[in-house]
Amino acid sequence: MTYENFEDTPVWQEAAHLYELTEDLLENAAFHASSGFRDQLDRAALSVSNNVAEGFERGTTSELL
Repeated sequence: MTYENFEDTPVWQEAAHLYELTEDLLENAAFHASSGFRDQLDRAALSVSNNVAEGFERGTTSELL
């Protein structure tokens, strides 16, 4: 299957969903963690979708994989 945009790929959609779930967790008052850990978790979750998008934009299958 060929995708026109990285947003159409199932892996990017799952990564975006992961980030939404992470944001929900971080906004939950019952989740207790240091500010450094919270920041690292936020950045790591966002990084997944960013890496998929970057690989897609490079235009080769090996980069996307």
